[in-house]
Amino acid sequence: MSQTLSASTLLAVPLAPLAGAVLAGIFGTTFGGNRIGRRVTHSLTILGVLVAFIVSAMTLKSVAQDGARFNATIYEWMVVGGLKMEIGFLVDGLTAMMMCVVTFVSLMVHIYTIGYMEEDEGYNRFFSYISLFTFSMLMLVMSNNFLQLFFGWEAVGLVSYLLIGFWYNKPTAIFANMKAFLVNRVGDFGFILGIGLIAAFAGTLDYAQAFAKSGELAELTLPGTSWMLITVICICLFIGAMGKSAQFPLHVWLPDSMEGPTPISALIHAATMVTAGIFMVARMSPLFELSDTALSFIMVIGAITALFMGFLGIIQNDIKRVVAYSTLSQLGYMTVALGASAYSVAVFHLMTHAFFKALLFLAAGSVIMGLHHNQDIRWMGGVRKYMPITWITALLGSLALIGTPLFAGFYSKDSIIEAVHESQLWGAGFANFAVLAGVFVTAFYSFRMYFLVFHGKERFDQNPDAHHNDHGHADPGHDDHGHDKPHETPWVVTVPLILLAIPSVVIGYLTIGPMLFGDFFKDAIFVDAEKHKAMVVLAEKFHGATAMALHGLSTAPFWLALAGVVLAWYMYMVNPALPAAIKARAGFVYRLLDNKYYMDWFNENVLARAARGLGIALWKGGDQAIIDGAAVNGSARLVSVFAFVVRRLQTGYLYHYALAMIVGLFVLLTWFVAPWSAWLGK
Repeated sequence: MSQTLSASTLLAVPLAPLAGAVLAGIFGTTFGGNRIGRRVTHSLTILGVLVAFIVSAMTLKSVAQDGARFNATIYEWMVVGGLKMEIGFLVDGLTAMMMCVVTFVSLMVHIYTIGYMEEDEGYNRFFSYISLFTFSMLMLVMSNNFLQLFFGWEAVGLVSYLLIGFWYNKPTAIFANMKAFLVNRVGDFGFILGIGLIAAFAGTLDYAQAFAKSGELAELTLPGTSWMLITVICICLFIGAMGKSAQFPLHVWLPDSMEGPTPISALIHAATMVTAGIFMVARMSPLFELSDTALSFIMVIGAITALFMGFLGIIQNDIKRVVAYSTLSQLGYMTVALGASAYSVAVFHLMTHAFFKALLFLAAGSVIMGLHHNQDIRWMGGVRKYMPITWITALLGSLALIGTPLFAGFYSKDSIIEAVHESQLWGAGFANFAVLAGVFVTAFYSFRMYFLVFHGKERFDQNPDAHHNDHGHADPGHDDHGHDKPHETPWVVTVPLILLAIPSVVIGYLTIGPMLFGDFFKDAIFVDAEKHKAMVVLAEKFHGATAMALHGLSTAPFWLALAGVVLAWYMYMVNPALPAAIKARAGFVYRLLDNKYYMDWFNENVLARAARGLGIALWKGGDQAIIDGAAVNGSARLVSVFAFVVRRLQTGYLYHYALAMIVGLFVLLTWFVAPWSAWLGK
């Protein structure tokens, strides 16, 4: 029998991080006079996130074991006609899982930040930002209406803008945060159009009420067109997800966002913000299930992202950018699963990916710290013996990422591949090829990075940029000498690595049964099993987590991943001259990848210039010519001309006025009286 959760308890989840963010942001910065020190600041923010995590874990337990649910309005803002604008929470299996993922990863990042940002002048400000981000993300995932969803959606975008440009004296960081902000606005334009169409045709912003009217929406067409309304709504909503979850071609902001501090890469660009789009589509499954066209579109976009963004990871030398392109590729996998109507598989991969990708980002940050802020993997090597904890946790994260049987990533990634294989939608063939090829590509670039960083010849004493760090300046708190030996990082850095490594290994094995084939998402995700049978087929083939892992040893994804690892080992450990030879022979392909398919060039030289030209045309033609010239100045000139004419008629002579009266009377008798007299005579 289901139980109802307490509204006051649920309120503590988003409000505790908000309280920490406000206190740190006001009293820990110059804005409030720096009244509290660093220790108090990080203690307050960590306490807030810890409270949120504990309550989230308790909520997950109640939802999973006792069937507890919550769907109610917390605060009614206003009513416009019949449209209610309110704040409310919807807590079910999907929400409870997301709450735990967001708060746990955020807690790890908060602890990690104590060590990583130790000497940074903006220490307190950074803690305020990441706590504020946690609040924003929790409001997004806990919402029960589109208004609150949009608030959380925009809030995480705003805070990510602040975090990417955290080092505001660094030009590349400012360019990166503006790029992220603008690209996300493109996606958000489609997102708000989708919400507007739902509000206009369903007459509500509440999830449950909108889903109840989904059948009616499916029968309508967009006024003035032959397009199905439900398809337009779903594609508009997904365009929002393309921006937030960095899908092609709106992916260009995410790699550049690595200009921000490493902790935010783990928090925002691996585990939480970029998965908001995946969560949103899964939450909207009752709508998306009614449009095969939208699902096919989603699947193809995801397949392009999964494969072609993986290719870019192969040639990256910045350790954080390798992991960033890995994130893009894995987001593509999640999107492909959504297109195959395997929503539960997509959010399952979202969960497993959150742990091992946050682990890899934080491990990358640990390496950067241990190597005195060197980020170029070409000048690393042999780090394993100097940083054993970072090494073993990074290895576990890499094994999970490439889908090694028994690791978390294996269960979710193999389920995606199988679901796509069973899909009958248009584009499934290409998607199936993309996700299979992506397995090899992921394994290759992941272990290319792993071997270059942790094994082989020590190259950190040859680094020509020994005094460069990801702060963009020499860090006085660390020894920036290229010839110093690497060192293991403090416990506030290594403990989060260990705690993230545990779920990266075991969470898939423990949860695949209830999450994919049980009742965990039964009232959160809707799938039309008659039309889309992928999940039915997966359930028939599933015989337990152990059996799945054993069977995985004989499947194509395992051998493709193994081939990628072996090739990386051969090229970078056995025959290191081979990559340079391939680069010399594949000049055009390398340039294409190095320039990221020229997407940035196209955006900056075509779209940006076109937008600038359009802006100038609107300014000169619309603002100056029409608004200022015709409407404002033109109306003034018209009044002036009219006044001039009227002034000429006002002579002051009586006989002129008498003549005008006689002429006027004649006109009245001729135009009005004569026709009426003729009509009355009849």
